[in-house]
Amino acid sequence: MLPDKQVKREFKKEASKNPDKYYATEVLREEGFVRKQCRNCGTFFWTTTDRDVCGDPSCAGGFKFFDNPPAKQKLDYIGVWKRFSEIFKKRGYTPIERYPVTARWRSDTDFVQASIYDFQPYVVSGEVKPPANPLVVPQFCLRFNDIDNVGITGAHYTGFVMIGQHAFMPPEKFDQAKYFRDIHNWLKEGLGLPNDEITFHEDAWAGGGNFGPCMEFFSRGLELGNQVYMLYEQTPSGPRQLDLKALDMGMGHERNAWFTQGTSTSYETTFPTVVKMLLKKTGLKIDKDLLSRFLPYSSYLNVDETENIDKEWNRVANAVGTDVKELKDFVLPLSGLFSVGEHSRSLLVALSDGALPSNVGGGYNLRVILRRALTFLEKYGWDVSLPDVAEEHARYLKPLFPELTESITEVTEILEVERRKFEATKKKINRVVEQIIKKPITEEKLVELYDSQGISPELVAQEAGKHGIEIKIDESFYKKVAERHEKKEQQTQTKKESRVRITGVPETKALYYDDYKLTEFEGKVLKIIDRYVVLDRTAFYPTSGGQIADRGTLNGQEVVDVFKEGGYIVHELKEKPSFGEGETVKGLIDWHRRKQLAQHHTATHIINGAARRILGNHIYQAGAAKTLTYSRLDITHYEQLTKEQIKEIEELANEIIRKDLPVHKYFMPREEAEKTFGMRIYQGGAVPGKEIRIVEIPDFDIEACGGTHLDKTSEAEQIIILKTSKIQDGIVRIEFVAGNAAVEAMEQEKKILDECADLLKVPVEMLPGRVEELFEKWKTVRKKRKKKQPLEESDFELSRSEEYSGDLLERLSQILATQPEHVPKTIKRFLSDLDEARRSL
Repeated sequence: MLPDKQVKREFKKEASKNPDKYYATEVLREEGFVRKQCRNCGTFFWTTTDRDVCGDPSCAGGFKFFDNPPAKQKLDYIGVWKRFSEIFKKRGYTPIERYPVTARWRSDTDFVQASIYDFQPYVVSGEVKPPANPLVVPQFCLRFNDIDNVGITGAHYTGFVMIGQHAFMPPEKFDQAKYFRDIHNWLKEGLGLPNDEITFHEDAWAGGGNFGPCMEFFSRGLELGNQVYMLYEQTPSGPRQLDLKALDMGMGHERNAWFTQGTSTSYETTFPTVVKMLLKKTGLKIDKDLLSRFLPYSSYLNVDETENIDKEWNRVANAVGTDVKELKDFVLPLSGLFSVGEHSRSLLVALSDGALPSNVGGGYNLRVILRRALTFLEKYGWDVSLPDVAEEHARYLKPLFPELTESITEVTEILEVERRKFEATKKKINRVVEQIIKKPITEEKLVELYDSQGISPELVAQEAGKHGIEIKIDESFYKKVAERHEKKEQQTQTKKESRVRITGVPETKALYYDDYKLTEFEGKVLKIIDRYVVLDRTAFYPTSGGQIADRGTLNGQEVVDVFKEGGYIVHELKEKPSFGEGETVKGLIDWHRRKQLAQHHTATHIINGAARRILGNHIYQAGAAKTLTYSRLDITHYEQLTKEQIKEIEELANEIIRKDLPVHKYFMPREEAEKTFGMRIYQGGAVPGKEIRIVEIPDFDIEACGGTHLDKTSEAEQIIILKTSKIQDGIVRIEFVAGNAAVEAMEQEKKILDECADLLKVPVEMLPGRVEELFEKWKTVRKKRKKKQPLEESDFELSRSEEYSGDLLERLSQILATQPEHVPKTIKRFLSDLDEARRSL
């Protein structure tokens, strides 16, 4: 398979030789367009004028729509989608709501980066029907490759809305001319552009093994969007026409609003009320004359497209008619203000959709832009609250995305937690800088500091300046940080190895989906490889979804493991089977093991639902394990749980058990499940398949899940949370037991309490007080001895008890450490104090 860039390059050459085959040239000619080749870059383009250069700003001389835009329609940001959806609805398209920007239905990405992501991989492959066909969607997207350009160029974003125009049709129904006519109609009717203000570029697109022609549309140096036609796929024998062709038109929502109003920057039209708010809060003044002279050349400062940014600053300053210092003194604070506005909008949508800033995964880049915004506030001494800015964004966007206002309380809390973490990081700057200034501070060192400790280069430069050391920060610093992190993430990904290769037989039918109480069945042996057996049907649950496998027998022979290989369920026997292929065997499943695992799995869903009710909608499952002795659930949360929160979650979970709610289990077409329940069903990550199994506790929790589950919540009997811990940034682990494991945990707790009470010669109910008293005695004398303070007469009893107390506490600690998951809640606080005291002593 050839690299995408090479495929695109070669196909573009092919398409240029035969444009009538690959582009809607009949429509262009009907409208009076003629084909030309740009004298600067060589791109083939279509125009109704006598121009000899294409519409790209580098060839057309920058943006030329300021103050006098050619569009007859003046559309504000909200108005763009309103008008677009109305026009396309009349032309046969169905407007749909945006998908969450957190792409939980996909395993290959954290965030949606283009509107077509909504429909990959299942709709594009033809496995699943689209929610409508054709359709249009205002999809919020996140990309972090332009962080350093945000604010500077007046047009770059980390978070933006891509208006998508999509159709998924077999070749005989794919009407490329109509799709092109529809988008051309938007330019003419929607924006009110005459044809002589529109330039179309011939281009190509390739990605994910597919490729096809692409038509870009420009006006006055600004690319408004592009229309991709996915027609072919790469194969070892060459290009093959796709069985399902896809239209993928992506248009910049922000750019269209900016273009019609002709304001200085796109930020002023994208979030006008926020810009007004920030200007008032910061006292910053905009020199309209200087800004209007600067912005036509601002694209030259794109750090991705220049090798010498200092040279470009000089070039732009000369073109503007000012010196570099004056230009930077004006542009940089303003770009900081715009960045605060832009980053806070991206964070608002991402956090509302369930993402969290962290030092791993997709949350890493969220923290990068959050701290970049906070750094600007710190650098310029602006008294601005990010939660207030986010709330203003939500208020302005309510007609377009009303869901954002519903989550503003949670977003505010998360942003405040992150601000406190940032403040804590700042406190260690002085110590860190004193260490690193002993050697030259390289860019690699700055990247390492940010990547490992979250210390921004601006803070390092500020602190180093106090020591008389000047640090130059690369203009593309944040891009390099993001790239470093992406490489690290890719290196940690491992491919699952196959344990046994199965071919030539039908896939296994799973019987455990319908009835978790099914423990006896018959199945036909399809394949035997050494000790591995594949049946045509089985009730054995294989290890998956964090749940360990069933155990039991096949024709009396012990089954020691069960696992999945693609669509096959493989049984591993303790010894080679005594039966052969083609025979029918009887399977028996260990009921006590099955019941306990089902209790723990359903309890996991109950805990997850309870945590979401108590902590907020940002709660998603980040991992889980269901074993015989206990279960654990990893949830997305930004700080350690308090005792009160743990108690509330446990109480609500047991209330759900007492309500004896039904646990519904059923299969649904993927598109129907997503439409009915939304993307929250993907709790444990992406779920493959045309049909997905839904596990529903009515009005409480709904998830896509393939595990064994109880029929009623009451069958879980009881849930006890053993402990919680923060296992990594943004992830909290809850360990708990249910059913018989909960009974055993209570018995173990009683045993430990009785032994501790006997050791301390007090009743169980007096144990916490006695432990604390003993601990205080021990601590007091230890401190006096450590400080070599003389003991007073009142200390003699404590002194004599010191050795006894210390030994007793040591023994008590040993007792409790034998079963840490069963440590009684009544003395957990004591253990925490004991560890803290030992460290201090």
